[in-house]
Amino acid sequence: MAPVKLIRGSNTSLSQLVPTLGTVVVGFGWHVVESNGPAVELVPSAIMCGDSGQALSDEHLVFFNQLVSPDGAVQYVETDEEQIEVDLSAVPSSVAKIVFVVYADPDLRQPGNFGAVRRAYVRVTDRSGTELVRYDIEENSGLDSITAMVFAELYRHSGAWKMRAIGQGYSTGLKGVADDFGVRI
Repeated sequence: MAPVKLIRGSNTSLSQLVPTLGTVVVGFGWHVVESNGPAVELVPSAIMCGDSGQALSDEHLVFFNQLVSPDGAVQYVETDEEQIEVDLSAVPSSVAKIVFVVYADPDLRQPGNFGAVRRAYVRVTDRSGTELVRYDIEENSGLDSITAMVFAELYRHSGAWKMRAIGQGYSTGLKGVADDFGVRI
């Protein structure tokens, strides 16, 4: 089965693709153009949100410093690849969507942006690594001011799980994302 390719704003039903799907792996990738200064370091994260679109709590932000959600359903996987594992069957019913954000690490000497990032993508695979859905982030001008981006979201719709390609950039970095989703960082 060929993976479903999404474009910005489009969605697909994971539940229809694989009705018995339990755990999915959300993987991220990109290429950073070499420069003379410090290279941008991108960090993926997941925010578990309720019906209001806000994070359930600060602990429902999963990233390299907070590896697992309180319920254990979402887990940052430390491998050579940037991955977040989601056990769809264990996600509490209070979670309406899980938003996947990638941000430029603000702890570097000189915080970076997406201007040097090429071929960025987000994909969903099953645990065996079979790619189910992929969204290749569009490259366009203006990425020099983008310091964080919502790549995609998994959301519930009529009892099924769907994936939507977002590609929304933030010039306000992780703080702007946190403000929008009600997370204190």
